[in-house]
Formats: sequence, structure tokens, C-alpha cells
Amino acid sequence: MARIKPQALLNQSKKKKGPARISATTILICNLVVVVIILSLVATYRHWSQRSRNQTGSGLSTFEDTADSFADSKKYDLPGYAIMNTSKGYITVELYKDGSPMIVDKFLDLCQKGYFKGMPFRHVIKHYVIQAGHSEGLGAAEDWTKKGKLHSRLATSPKQEAFMIGTSKTRDNTGFELFITTAPIPDLNDKILVFGRAVKGEDVVQEIEEVDTDEHYCPKSLVRIVDVTLKREI
Repeated sequence: MARIKPQALLNQSKKKKGPARISATTILICNLVVVVIILSLVATYRHWSQRSRNQTGSGLSTFEDTADSFADSKKYDLPGYAIMNTSKGYITVELYKDGSPMIVDKFLDLCQKGYFKGMPFRHVIKHYVIQAGHSEGLGAAEDWTKKGKLHSRLATSPKQEAFMIGTSKTRDNTGFELFITTAPIPDLNDKILVFGRAVKGEDVVQEIEEVDTDEHYCPKSLVRIVDVTLKREI
């Protein structure tokens, strides 16, 4: 076999092509493609991020609407009337669920626990108020017994009409008292928390008002609440 001379090998190596060079145009196109890809990724991220925030906000709004609807439905489901069976007859009370929700809730809770069963009417101040309670104290009615006769009989707001139902503002050992006004009282809102009004049985209230009392405004004969029945409608 013939041997290739070193000079021939040198000539063959000179004839081989060097590595291909990348043109500037190719580099520019590659850079543009990379930029386009990056911009596409950024735009996609912003789109999905905004969509996620919108869905979250919509979810919160839906939750709030649902909570409000639940609260409204719960308020609607609460009894709107209380029928007090007294030893003189029945008194139907419309409860102010919107105007005095906390007091109404407390009243309803006590009704369900039987708190008012057998509760006596402790004081009767004619042409002003009758008071029922488990305590013998006058509570909010004490001031009325001293200066009530000096007050004007003119009412200045709807809550100061006759046959309003309320309880004492003070939280002492007298418990949850019931007051039923029998005439307009100008300073009523300063004395009690009004949470309802007698819409039927006003004659029963007046009959209780006419019972004989001693010098301390205590009825000489027992008049009491037998029980209380709650109703959504009447």
C-alpha cells in the first residue's frame, strides 16, 4: 500500500472548509423570537392574574350577598308577634324586629324559656303605665310615680303613643321588666327601650289599668301573665 506523503496531507488539510459562521441577520432574528416569546408570557401572566382577581372579587361579592340574604331571611323567619295571655284577656304585641333587633331577640329568647309565665303586674299607674316583672321594685316606673302627674300628656313622636311595649334601660337585679303605656308619655324614650306595640287587646290593657291599687301603685288583686305565644303573622 502506497504511503501518503506529508506534503500531500498538508495540501488536503488546506482544502477542508472551516466551521460555518452565523450571520448577523440570523442572530437578530433569534433575538426577536426570544423577545416575542417573553412578551407573550408576560401578557399571558397578566391576563390570568387579572382574571383570578376578578373571580376572587366576584366570589367575595357573592358571599356577602349570600350572607346578607341569609341575615334577611333569618330576620324574616323570626316571630313578628307575641300574644300575651293575661288573667284579664289576650294582648297581641307587634314586635319591632327592625327598630329594636337586640331587645326583640332577648325577648324572644326569654319567651322560649318560659320566663314570662306567671309574671305578675307589679305596678299600675293610671293614665301612664302598667309594669310586669318578677321583682317588686319600681325600676323605671319609680320616677313616674313622683313627677308623672306634672308632665304634659302630649306625645312628640310615634314611640310615645299609648300601648307601647318596652323594658327598662337599666340592667340591675330587677330582671327583664315589661312596661305597657296607657297614655302618651313625653319622656318615654328616656325611661324604657321600646320594642313593640299592642295592636290588639287594648281594652285588656285598659281593664288592667282600672284595677284597684294601694298607695304604692300595687294592685290589690293578682293580675298576671299566664303565658306568651309567638307567631310570625296574625
